[in-house]
Amino acid sequence: MEKDILRTARTDNRVAIVTGGGQGIGLAVAKALAKDGAAVVIGDIDEQAARTAAEAIRTGGGRAISRRSDVTVAADARALVEAALNEFGRLDCAVNNAGITLPPIPMADIDDETWDRLFAINVTGVRNCMRAEIPQMLKAGGGSIVNMGSTLGLVGARGSAAYVASKHAVVGLTKAAALDYAKEGIRINVVCPGPVQTAMMYVHLASNPTLVEDTRATMPSGRFVEADEAAAAVVWLCSPGGSGVYGQALTVDGGWTAI
Repeated sequence: MEKDILRTARTDNRVAIVTGGGQGIGLAVAKALAKDGAAVVIGDIDEQAARTAAEAIRTGGGRAISRRSDVTVAADARALVEAALNEFGRLDCAVNNAGITLPPIPMADIDDETWDRLFAINVTGVRNCMRAEIPQMLKAGGGSIVNMGSTLGLVGARGSAAYVASKHAVVGLTKAAALDYAKEGIRINVVCPGPVQTAMMYVHLASNPTLVEDTRATMPSGRFVEADEAAAAVVWLCSPGGSGVYGQALTVDGGWTAI
């Protein structure tokens, strides 16, 4: 059994959805899955970014299509699943990556509109996607779902109350859903990257440029995590190599939460 798993620990011929796949970690995940042999359906609210990502994968010899997708809209989540079925015939994996962050702001200063928008994307968006993906995986006899969390879904951080709360919610949602569907062969896990050098991280830190170097200095590894490193963890969870992993929060953080 062990040899079989090691020999087939790839996502060859699997079909995967990646939300927020036009940029940042999502783009790295989409490219990594395609390189590992999967066909990829890229959803992103930025239609051009999604199209460009899919074209790049196809140019490199991979299989990919793109759709504009707003994860806060349940019909858009269902449309991504339908696109996977129509184009590739099935759905094996889903990476619910779409999310946003905020510049640092004290909790009591966050207005209702900002709070609600962040939770609509980061939490309800993940729920919408899983609610669309799980019925198809039940019909197929199983699958793998990877939600994108954050190390701030495991710890607190000053000035990040809304984001921290939303990512804690994603971790909890993942663990509970994993228990609901484990016996049906659906593995649901969450990857929690630490500070990753992406445009979104710099949005979060832009209000105080010294925070970039201050944050880097706290990293036991001495550097930020690369998007490709987070993507590699996602690919492994989608592959047979992760077949025994259910309901886990896998940190990819350069040792940040080990302090």
